[in-house]
Amino acid sequence: MSRQRSFETIQTAEYVSIGELVRLTGMRYSTLKFYTEEGFIPFKQDGEGLMRYYPRENSLKRIQVLRKMKEEGYSIPQIKDLLETIDNKN
Repeated sequence: MSRQRSFETIQTAEYVSIGELVRLTGMRYSTLKFYTEEGFIPFKQDGEGLMRYYPRENSLKRIQVLRKMKEEGYSIPQIKDLLETIDNKN
């Protein structure tokens, strides 16, 4: 089992694991996993079945947007449509 990185290290890392995103955001692991599977949070994965790595800065921004949309009452299909619009503009 690998040793956990310090919170300070995670806060400046270019890429983080889903567990580290949980620590940074306070969101539930299952929620972040769902968002990942829905394609809401981009990640890179080295090979089949290996750990996913999330670009820390972009992921934190995306999670902030997702939180705001959920607070405003948007459904998952609505969020998906809005994110596609946002992503297509960038």
